[in-house]
Amino acid sequence: MKRYAVLFLSTMALLAAARLAHAQCKDEQAIRALEDQFAAAFRAKDLNAIMKVYAPGNGIFVFDVSTPREYSGYDAYKNDWAKLFDGVQGPIQFYISELAITCDGNLAFSHSIQHVSYAMKDGTQSEMIARVTDDYRKIGGKWLIVQEHVSVPIDFATGKPDMMSKP
Repeated sequence: MKRYAVLFLSTMALLAAARLAHAQCKDEQAIRALEDQFAAAFRAKDLNAIMKVYAPGNGIFVFDVSTPREYSGYDAYKNDWAKLFDGVQGPIQFYISELAITCDGNLAFSHSIQHVSYAMKDGTQSEMIARVTDDYRKIGGKWLIVQEHVSVPIDFATGKPDMMSKP
């Protein structure tokens, strides 16, 4: 009888874990769709579509790779994006790789590698591979980015950023 109780409890635990994994997969797919939406908007230089992935008002905080060091609030970060697009000429190449997502209830986080390249209006080329960590919150049933950290490694021998970092 004890063996059947252990088997029953083990089966119930597996079923519970499978349900939890299924719920996380559903949320993971929604977050992947949000990141795909962001990537398409970035390539299209569509400022309003980019900002749709971020929490409104004061609900967003960003450590960006550009100066200033941080952006607090939707409007401040939108202005950062507007300045970038004002300086870009022509198409933007942008790809997200190594996207890993963890979900738990109404909170989630991800980390990824993001590669961007474009030409500036003055003709210079800009290219960067950045490390990005996003924190998400489900607000009104929709996943939105509430905190973002974008960075590149520093070569301590030179004190310069490694804009094309490799693993």
